[in-house]
Amino acid sequence: MIHEDMSEFAASVPPFRAIAGLDLGDKTIGVAVSDTFLGVATPLETIRRKKFTLDAEALLKILAARNIGGIILGLPRNMDGTEGARCQSTRAFARNLMRLTDLPISFWDERLSTVAAERALLEADTSRRRRAEVIDHVAASYILQGALDRLRYLKGGTT
Repeated sequence: MIHEDMSEFAASVPPFRAIAGLDLGDKTIGVAVSDTFLGVATPLETIRRKKFTLDAEALLKILAARNIGGIILGLPRNMDGTEGARCQSTRAFARNLMRLTDLPISFWDERLSTVAAERALLEADTSRRRRAEVIDHVAASYILQGALDRLRYLKGGTT
């Protein structure tokens, strides 16, 4: 089920199950996962996109292997907060994915996540070639960490 409200999403994730964060691009899908306490996001891998059925198959295999309990998709809003064609594409991906899995799905505003990931990789003195290899799943971890911080706040933690 797709949840627009983060509180509803939180209630639908089974206890002690990790969450996956996705940075959906035209050519790749960056994948990050949380720990089972929903505290820390870790970059995992990048899926090279082919067509939806193959992309979903690769993604669902990762989610099953990691015993994932929910999915956060980065929602690429425009800088003014409006939703454009990329948001529509992301929402369509979520609807199609929902037909293949019972995992709860929600969205997280991903504005500037790739910029933040790029900055972090530059600060770590990562080579240009290596940055190109990891940028998508590092961006996915920024998206997921934002959602995890929000979930912790909703549960009454400190953030």
